[in-house]
Amino acid sequence: MRRLTWFNVTALTLGFAFLYIPIVILVIYSFNASKLVTVWAGFSTKWYFELMRNEAFLNAAWVTLKVALASSTAATVLGTMAAYVMVRGGRFFGRTLFSGMIYAPLVMPEVITGLSLLLLFIAVGLERGVFTVVLAHTTFSMCFVSIVVSSRLATFDRSIEEAALDLGCTPFDAFRSVTLPIIAPAVISGWLLAFTLSLDDLVIASFTTGPASTTLPIRIFSSIRLGVSPEINALSTILIALVTIGVITASLVSKRAIMRQRAEEQRAAAT
Repeated sequence: MRRLTWFNVTALTLGFAFLYIPIVILVIYSFNASKLVTVWAGFSTKWYFELMRNEAFLNAAWVTLKVALASSTAATVLGTMAAYVMVRGGRFFGRTLFSGMIYAPLVMPEVITGLSLLLLFIAVGLERGVFTVVLAHTTFSMCFVSIVVSSRLATFDRSIEEAALDLGCTPFDAFRSVTLPIIAPAVISGWLLAFTLSLDDLVIASFTTGPASTTLPIRIFSSIRLGVSPEINALSTILIALVTIGVITASLVSKRAIMRQRAEEQRAAAT
């Protein structure tokens, strides 16, 4: 292992400070008793209770949660299917076009994606609301799920799947009983990534949402135009806590799944 130098330590410290000091300051000032976010007036949790009584933020949070759950689940199913076709489908007619359509949202600006989806919804006469936001977020996040799952499928030992087929399993049963449990950590990671992207999205949702389906990022962006309020700090702190808990939980679940998979592979090799 290479030894740490003063330059590496300094660069690492400055990098982490640049990333996390603003978040720490935001969390601290969410407990500020003053209405002015730049003036410390003592410790207080009143802004959390004020946030719980803010109907606009609560409704936006509920809409955002519904959209994120629905879009991430749909994106995971479609992205997993697309990844399976890309890795296992071999050469087929239209493969280049298919892969280009899947990976296009990765390189396309969000403004263009949101505007094109808006024009599509107008052309087909679809009223903008929660359903259109779910469709937009599914289209946007499906490519990320596909990349995560396809990277796991590319390194997958196909001999295990072939053994299941030799033992009488149908292709669907082999996928459900053998392939899916092995790639489950990648599928879960893809779902979490799609869920996070949906929670964080502002640009695409601003094009595809309606008056009665305002998401939380849009509500926050509209509120800070008049200045950052302590309620925004409290809301951001809650989101940071939820994301932290989610990441830790996902890491523990993925680690347990990997350990179980390795144990099963060792037992299979021993027999």
